[in-house]
Amino acid sequence: MGQNDLMGTAEDFADQFLRVTKQYLPHVARLCLISTFLEDGIRMWFQWSEQRDYIDTTWNCGYLLASSFVFLNLLGQLTGCVLVLSRNFVQYACFGLFGIIALQTIAYSILWDLKFLMRNLALGGGLLLLLAESRSEGKSMFAGVPTMRESSPKQYMQLGGRVLLVLMFMTLLHLDASFFSIVQNIVGTALMILVAVGFKTKLAALTLVVWLFAINVYFNAFWTIPVYKPMHDFLKYDFFQTMSVIGGLLLVVALGPGGVSMDEKKKEW
Repeated sequence: MGQNDLMGTAEDFADQFLRVTKQYLPHVARLCLISTFLEDGIRMWFQWSEQRDYIDTTWNCGYLLASSFVFLNLLGQLTGCVLVLSRNFVQYACFGLFGIIALQTIAYSILWDLKFLMRNLALGGGLLLLLAESRSEGKSMFAGVPTMRESSPKQYMQLGGRVLLVLMFMTLLHLDASFFSIVQNIVGTALMILVAVGFKTKLAALTLVVWLFAINVYFNAFWTIPVYKPMHDFLKYDFFQTMSVIGGLLLVVALGPGGVSMDEKKKEW
């Protein structure tokens, strides 16, 4: 079997997967995407005093302002999640969650931590794709299936979302010289570029979903660490952030790359 035959078979599998799951995939994608906000909102409730004291100590803003920050995080994230999952006021929910990301980036000094900043930007990319999906859904007979004519803002949202999702994988690259790491970096980078430029997009995104899910379960297995250890919370945070990016990639699979992509340009040739 030649390379073209192998690629054709893989693409056929991706198309078959999409046909079978097209009614469910957008719902699974949305649930994965908002999982980090859901987990963080619940965390604010159970760690109210710790989060409040951290903000108070870091910014010296006083009990009342620190409590208001925690309450805003809790309410904003849980409300946004409910609206997204119930398909009500999705655009407003996305804007609210964008605001929460911006607020947390400043409040937790994520701006100066490149790894966390890139992950937050990737999370923003997932929300952009959700915003693009909500714009198409009202004009489509099936949830999550785009219409033939796409508006220009939606196309650029999809492009921006794809490019921002790629940042997540840059945080997973290993700089050591072991054979496994080198192969992982080469394959991962190739798939990242394909998703960013929109070439063989659905196949590349689906492959990244499987790869990222395996890495996530292996490296961020928070359930194996006792709850009282700080590492439990760190791994849990990483796990759900990664699940959100997986949700964004599943939206790429469900929606396609959009008009600003090599896949769409090929159809014009």
